[in-house]
Amino acid sequence: MKRRALIPVAVAATLALLGPAWAQEEAPPSTTDQAAAPSAQETDQGAAPPAKEADKAAAPPAKEAEKVAAPEAKEKEARHGSERHEQKPKRFDWSFAGAFGRYDKAQLRRGFKVYKEVCASCHSIKMLAFRNLSQPGGPEFPEKEVEALAASYKIKDGPNQAGEYFDRPGRPSDRFPPPFANEQAARAALAGNYPPDMSVLAKARGYSRGFPLFLFDALPGFSYQEHGVDYIVSLMEGYEDPPPDVKMPEGQFYDPYMPGRRIGMPPPLSEDVVTYEDGAPQTIDQYAKDVAAFMMWVAEPHLESRKRIGLGVVAFLLVFVGLLYFTKRKIWSNVPH
Repeated sequence: MKRRALIPVAVAATLALLGPAWAQEEAPPSTTDQAAAPSAQETDQGAAPPAKEADKAAAPPAKEAEKVAAPEAKEKEARHGSERHEQKPKRFDWSFAGAFGRYDKAQLRRGFKVYKEVCASCHSIKMLAFRNLSQPGGPEFPEKEVEALAASYKIKDGPNQAGEYFDRPGRPSDRFPPPFANEQAARAALAGNYPPDMSVLAKARGYSRGFPLFLFDALPGFSYQEHGVDYIVSLMEGYEDPPPDVKMPEGQFYDPYMPGRRIGMPPPLSEDVVTYEDGAPQTIDQYAKDVAAFMMWVAEPHLESRKRIGLGVVAFLLVFVGLLYFTKRKIWSNVPH
């Protein structure tokens, strides 16, 4: 009975200890707090709108700046992307184009003069012999003129009986000597640049004409064979000032037809740099076309004979097919079917 009597006393004591804590937690705010609270809220509410308005006022210009900057960045990126790729060369009319095309001998002679007076100081043409200049299908210079031209060059020959190499005047059977002894000498003289040999340059250079013209280029007899000369003329005429945001390295020049649009060769042609005796215009365009035609002949000197033989073969095959047809008709005409 004593233990049961102690339980209510313990519960009452516990409630008495916890009572003040509950009273403190659930106590309503005082009058001072109630008066201060609204003023703080009002202050916050009064201060919030100006900040939001300031953010709203500041946001539109930033977004507009982003909208304006985005197209400019895209345009600049697209321009730089296009500058990594060269332009397609222009297409020109050539006398040697097509199945019936022939070289213009006057143009080849002018082109050789441009090469000799402008290009020969840097570019070699090692596969061409002096005597080729007098052979049919080319410039067809007189043989005496070719002999004098060959004698004006010094050809390294030897060894002689003493085992030494020596220089002698050129002969028509000799090939054109290169302007530099080797590649290292050329790079040392031309600020690290090495000019390519021009013997087969007109056939080695090319470009894709795109759809659908490349389909015709894949067909024998229909392919366009003047890619190289188009490229050479476009390259020599294409020098221009670089765009303002493009920085060119020292010794490099801007040409949109060159891969990468940078070339180490200075502009080789200018007005009246070569004198023509036949009255042809002495312009950059004429110089470029003449030397390109000459380079085409150097790369393919037997073009006229090749086309002549090809046309003869086609004509023979047509006649042969006709004869076979009529022979077949004659043989099988009396055979019952």
